[in-house]
Amino acid sequence: MSDRDGPKGRVLIIAGSDSGGGAGIQADIKAVAMLGGHAMTAVTAITVQDTKGVHGVWPVPLEAVLGQIKVTLADIGADTIKTGMLGSAQLVEAIAEALHAQAGLTPRVIDPVMVATSGDRLVDERAIGAIRSELIPRARLVTPNAPEAEVLTGKPVETIDGQRRAAERLLELGAHGALVKGGHIDGHVIHDVLQTTTGEWIFESPRIRTTSTHGTGCTLASAIAALLAQGRSVPEAVEEGRDYLLGAIKAARGLGKGHGPVHHGWLLDDLKR
Repeated sequence: MSDRDGPKGRVLIIAGSDSGGGAGIQADIKAVAMLGGHAMTAVTAITVQDTKGVHGVWPVPLEAVLGQIKVTLADIGADTIKTGMLGSAQLVEAIAEALHAQAGLTPRVIDPVMVATSGDRLVDERAIGAIRSELIPRARLVTPNAPEAEVLTGKPVETIDGQRRAAERLLELGAHGALVKGGHIDGHVIHDVLQTTTGEWIFESPRIRTTSTHGTGCTLASAIAALLAQGRSVPEAVEEGRDYLLGAIKAARGLGKGHGPVHHGWLLDDLKR
């Protein structure tokens, strides 16, 4: 079977590892698997992390990151590529070059991870600029939260109109789609604004009052990537991905002493009863 035979659900995830299992590569793999995809990984950094914060970060050597990308794409291939924590401009630029060479037409979901749920900064200023110039152009979807959207676009994101303006700016920067999430904006209802080159969709849901929000951004982006890899349209993937994430937040088990992880395996709970 060749890659022309249709989507198979293959997702290459390029991101950092979270030792607490709530975010990063660990959350990505769980979300992709739960939604029927096949997760592959290129680990960019090892973090010493729990629900209370990030206690240390060790970048993976650039040669190792690029090697992971090269061999998985050459052997298995990918229907979607999802990026997460990319700590340096050098890494961002090298990844962009590698993807252009090996997966130039493969849809990409760019999750511009900048700050952990605990508030710990995960990237430097030069890396943010490289994400803006090297990864956002031609991305199938960019998935910033409100603070990340402000940094990337220079637009204030404090209301739904701010989310819309930021999404418009991301499209101007070259993205084919932008999902500007509203979880960081105060209110009883959360609005997520999706804009693509063909239209706008606004998704809303009641705010779930919980401290178990660690890894929500990683989980949503990977859920969307898994669904795109199986042939869903961007609006369909966003809607189904949000439904999966909301279920995972509601089912969270209260693990840890800080911001606990969502429950990625909640879809299996009914099968256990």
